[in-house]
Amino acid sequence: MKAIAAWIGCLLLAGIALELFFIVRIAAMVAIDPQSTTFQRSEAWQIGTQGNANGKREWAQRWVPYAQIADPLKRAVIASEDSEFIYHQGIEWEAIERARQRNARAEEIAARRAAQARARGKEPAAPKIRGGSTITQQLAKNLFLAGERTLLRKGQELVLATALEVLLSKERILEIYLNNVEWGEGVFGAEAAAQHYFRKPAARLNANEAARLAVMLPSPKFFERRPGSPYLTGRAATIVARMSAVELP
Repeated sequence: MKAIAAWIGCLLLAGIALELFFIVRIAAMVAIDPQSTTFQRSEAWQIGTQGNANGKREWAQRWVPYAQIADPLKRAVIASEDSEFIYHQGIEWEAIERARQRNARAEEIAARRAAQARARGKEPAAPKIRGGSTITQQLAKNLFLAGERTLLRKGQELVLATALEVLLSKERILEIYLNNVEWGEGVFGAEAAAQHYFRKPAARLNANEAARLAVMLPSPKFFERRPGSPYLTGRAATIVARMSAVELP
């Protein structure tokens, strides 16, 4: 029993130390721009060892201050990803519940389709899982966490999102997010995305260009390969219509 208690104590101390490490790193982001995220390092390793879809080993990212990112892009990303960004405290519980319900229905439909596919001797498709994450949660995940979907990882994401909201301003959270989010294979941040897709700096993006970039965010590699997607064009038009109602931090 003493050995078990000692192991439990060690695990608790390790957990507390890890949380303190995360909090110190977040606090430092008040003044220090993060050089990379966990997700970026994972992608960099993959590109460095395997190359990208074109067989090349390319990486594009350059940090630009908040003021040098066009307001239309800020508005478009908020309208597309997290319309309540300036109002919530990092977590939207109603959005999480809606996503849970959608995913449960998707899994039921996928199970029926899988049974039909197997009956025809075909490989069933995996269900499409949707998230209910805020911009702050997405940033927490990209900065610190691995990509697996587990309850433990989700719980850690919620803790980190809360810490980000407590220690950083909304403007700083959005600045870090826009400078680090993925916009294609090896394309990270608003400046790299603006140059990659439109051959211009992020400061000069117009509403239509910003909306197209915002729509890409849930599946950037997919839309990078399908720039003429009707969904991308139609959804971008919807985002443009919503942008005027968005308040910026």
